[in-house]
Amino acid sequence: MKIAFAGKGGVGKTSLCAWVADYLARQGKNVWLVDADTALSLGQASGLVLDQLPSPLIQREDLVREHIHAGGFLNLNPDVGNLPDELGVDVPLSGPPIAGVDPGRKRLLVMGAVTNAGGGCACDANALLKALLGHIVMDRDEWVLVDLEAGVEHLGRGTVAHVDGLIVVSEPSMRSLQTGAEVGRMAGDLGLKNQALVLNRHEGGPPPKLDGLPQWSVTIPPLRGVIERQMTDASVLGLPETDLVDGIVQALLDHLGQ
Repeated sequence: MKIAFAGKGGVGKTSLCAWVADYLARQGKNVWLVDADTALSLGQASGLVLDQLPSPLIQREDLVREHIHAGGFLNLNPDVGNLPDELGVDVPLSGPPIAGVDPGRKRLLVMGAVTNAGGGCACDANALLKALLGHIVMDRDEWVLVDLEAGVEHLGRGTVAHVDGLIVVSEPSMRSLQTGAEVGRMAGDLGLKNQALVLNRHEGGPPPKLDGLPQWSVTIPPLRGVIERQMTDASVLGLPETDLVDGIVQALLDHLGQ
């Protein structure tokens, strides 16, 4: 299954992406984590330290030249099949797998944000990012979780057509929910109708009815484990509330898998 995570910055979508990946790996699933956000914090949220993180692909001018300008010609549809295994970094599980199951493998690709803007080198780098995202979403028969800066519209219609579900993450504020509604509406316009809303740090009350906001929703309360460690530890895994989070993740996956 291929799932995209989107929403306004700072709402917890990267944390949720890390939780879903870790839950799946403890269930024995192999998972690709794709960090396509400008914050590039998915690796740390998943338990890696700074010196374990690779340079983001968008900054790898050598790979841009090799794949986009191979042979001296501009190639906006490069062969990137070798890049995931070459660039992927293994991410540790937060705990043992469920009984009787071999642990899955979590691998991280640090890419950077895909946009439609820019020219020159920025345009070339975006072409490589889009090609790699398209490959891992369309051609890999594994779980793929993509942490996006914006909505899915930057991925292109061909890639979006192979995304199985969109998780719109929001905090309980009107500005955040309006952003979520816009993300959901634009994804729906591209044909991605399988959506879920996650209200993070929610303490009560139903979300407002906004055009484009996913109709199905699940809530995550403020987590004391995150609050107490966030000034000293970038990881969101191994929380005292892991059982609670696992239950929410399973409900979310059950909905998207219907």
